[in-house]
Amino acid sequence: METHQNLKKNIRIIRKSTDLNQEKFAAKIGIKRSRLGSYEEGRATPKPDVLQKIAAIYGCTVDDLLYADLSQLSPVTATKNGIQTDVSGRRLQLRTLTITADEKGKEMIEWVPHKEAKAGYLNGYSDPDYISTLPKFHLPFLPSDASYRAFEIKGDSMQPLPSGSVVIGEFVQDWEHSIKTGKTYIIVSKNDGVVYKRVVNNIHKDGTLFLYSDNAEYEPYIIHANDVKEVWVAKRFIINEAIAMDSLWDKMFAQMAAMRQELKGLKN
Repeated sequence: METHQNLKKNIRIIRKSTDLNQEKFAAKIGIKRSRLGSYEEGRATPKPDVLQKIAAIYGCTVDDLLYADLSQLSPVTATKNGIQTDVSGRRLQLRTLTITADEKGKEMIEWVPHKEAKAGYLNGYSDPDYISTLPKFHLPFLPSDASYRAFEIKGDSMQPLPSGSVVIGEFVQDWEHSIKTGKTYIIVSKNDGVVYKRVVNNIHKDGTLFLYSDNAEYEPYIIHANDVKEVWVAKRFIINEAIAMDSLWDKMFAQMAAMRQELKGLKN
């Protein structure tokens, strides 16, 4: 009986995570709406093939679907390599990424202009058709074993990086272990869109990221990993059409930000 109680609850959780009504979700897994209703009400149990389809949508196992309380677990998503992970990185290590390649099959760097970062990218980051419309380029000195994307940054929250600079980020797959406290990242999230911030990684503690600016005039804030769509670690900067390496410039930016914080503390 407990299995059925968890199952009907879990099916509703998975359906709602897709933002689909019963009719559309039923069509997605190849059954009638009335049949789905009987599953969600606990009057019937899906056949094994249907259980597998439902579990695959959420990225959980059939055992989790039957026995676990999915409201206490984070959803997982398939990656281009077919490997999955939840937001904490506890289960597996890789995440979804939509990429483009040139005619020779070499992966390209998509450029996300500021106007796209504010609007279209948040809705289209996982849509191959949308990603294919973005400007693209190659940088020959970047390692070929990673994926990169370029984001135009506006405003003065990360001074001394000037407004209009482009941050080239490397895709981060394992958030819990790979996000390093104090480094700068492009964070794509449900509520804030695309932001460039320094990060304190608290995912292993409470599932959150603490974001702060190099400009001390901007207040830091906390974001939950469940609200995050993508994370890119800053690797290169394009400043006034000149490409700066990450180690020297990011270290300089961090030192200047620390000096700003100290001056702000003295004023207070």
